[in-house]
Amino acid sequence: MTFAPKEALSRRIRALNPSPTMAIDGKAKEMKARGIDVIGFGVGEPDFDTPEPIKEAAIRALHEGFTKYTPVAGIHDLREAICEKFKKENGLDYAPDQVVVSNGGKHVLFNLALALFQEGDEVIIPAPYWVTYPDQIQLAGATPVIVSTREEDGFLLTPSLLEKAVSPKTKAIILNSPSNPTGAAYDRRQMEEIARVCVKKGILVISDEIYEHIVYNGFEPVSFAALSPEAYNLTVTVNGLSKSYAMTGWRIGYAAGPKEIIEACVNLQSQSTSNITSFAQKAAVVALKGDQAPVRTMAEEFAKRRKYLLDRIDRIPGVRCFHPQGAFYLFPNVSAYIGKSFNGNRINNSEELAQYLLDEARVALVPGEAFGAQGYLRISYAASMEKIKEGIDRIEAALKKLA
Repeated sequence: MTFAPKEALSRRIRALNPSPTMAIDGKAKEMKARGIDVIGFGVGEPDFDTPEPIKEAAIRALHEGFTKYTPVAGIHDLREAICEKFKKENGLDYAPDQVVVSNGGKHVLFNLALALFQEGDEVIIPAPYWVTYPDQIQLAGATPVIVSTREEDGFLLTPSLLEKAVSPKTKAIILNSPSNPTGAAYDRRQMEEIARVCVKKGILVISDEIYEHIVYNGFEPVSFAALSPEAYNLTVTVNGLSKSYAMTGWRIGYAAGPKEIIEACVNLQSQSTSNITSFAQKAAVVALKGDQAPVRTMAEEFAKRRKYLLDRIDRIPGVRCFHPQGAFYLFPNVSAYIGKSFNGNRINNSEELAQYLLDEARVALVPGEAFGAQGYLRISYAASMEKIKEGIDRIEAALKKLA
């Protein structure tokens, strides 16, 4: 009998697609390695360095021999620091045994999917959505229910849309505010309207708040769990250090919520990765408890880039762009260019437009299809102003060539 490697794979893995954002970033890096001048607007990774005090804390922990296993849920000092952060910044009271620290926000969400969802469950995901949400839910055997939001509504889920999507099988909703890919964010009133539906229907809420510190024009983010005692009891709050502290490679995410759910995630993690990196945890304590000025400085720089890009994009014929309240992405509507051609080759969707811009302009972008929204492109402005200026020049010149 001949061994067939592909057939040996499980159905769930064969049905799994690679992360589109990681794939785009990988392709851009591969082209750069071949000497091709590519500007990467694809991946959501701050271009800043991790602040020095955080790095020094990790180095100190290494020198002190803090390199062994730690409690699976995270060291007590870190979970305590997370509780203090929630209390001070979000008005949320959590105890350390309501907190789990995992290998990045993606790992937190993966643990939650496996701990909470199974065959027969439905999980509501507003679109545009972060690319990984649907795949994680499907890996758990559950069904993602995609609810498309409208640009005219600020890419926000409305109570009426939510009510229509709820069925007897609805287990949870994933809410991301500020959002990847649109940068849209819910104010308190809008969030309270969503909360009323969730409380009435008894729907769990996974509130992904990883971009909370990157907001603009005085926008004040609100934690879903802080809306009411009823919302608190239904919510798992997800956050991490990757975006606000420029610590993507450190892989530090965390969740807080009902003790039973957190315990389930800890048990699952004990059988998969165990604890996160020991010395990274010491660094995370310093990040959360130390000087927050670098976080504000990064947010201020993102605001400058956002303004520049919006001014430029708003002047490109046929392109319109939602003005985001947070995160570091723009999600321009490029549907006017779908159906146009270059050298006799017709562009049929935003995926082909992104490929054209990579080939012709040498700019890497993520097409809207990856986020459940046809006719859009995601631009990450987690890049230097120099690269942003050059990149938007190239995009504008390439779009002018389409007829």
